[in-house]
Amino acid sequence: MVLLTVIALLIGIVYGLSGIDITIINFVTEHTHYILYLLMFLVAISIGLNRGIIQKIKEYHVKVFIIPFGIIIGSLLGGIICSFITGISMNTSTAMASGLGWYSLSGVMVSEFAGASFGSITFLSNLMREIFSFFSIPLIAKYLNFPTCIAPAGATSEDTTLPMLIRYTNEETVVLSVINGIICSAAVPILINLCYQIF
Repeated sequence: MVLLTVIALLIGIVYGLSGIDITIINFVTEHTHYILYLLMFLVAISIGLNRGIIQKIKEYHVKVFIIPFGIIIGSLLGGIICSFITGISMNTSTAMASGLGWYSLSGVMVSEFAGASFGSITFLSNLMREIFSFFSIPLIAKYLNFPTCIAPAGATSEDTTLPMLIRYTNEETVVLSVINGIICSAAVPILINLCYQIF
């Protein structure tokens, strides 16, 4: 799965750099959100077929917020540490870390606050987080536990890294990852704005 993911990423990069126009690929890249909706629909069917999952969500109550809260706190602490290491201002560094893997939105938002160079760094750092997730999820699932696999994915646990979570964890973790992704995605624009105001 990891090897196929890397191959797919490399082929995509080569295609993007080549300048070749293939109609079907252009159509797909322009409508990726529909593909994500289809993926979410198929995952929901899988969840619905497992009668015990809904009961598990009811059992969690407030505990369902523990994973996204931990991810947000960990990411912000990482931004604070990186501020001291790199010399980047605290508000910019924490805002960059607040992307939680959502590179497209965070890159644009940080560009508006801190300029194009920091926006580019934000884009790349959050993209690298997503790529790192593809490699780390199988290892975390094997050597630690399934819920921990959600942490590197951050906001992407409901979409782009979801196939890896489906492949290497169980349905209960997939439910938690979707909920986590929704919460983290909603938090990203709020966190980026707050970091510039507070730090």
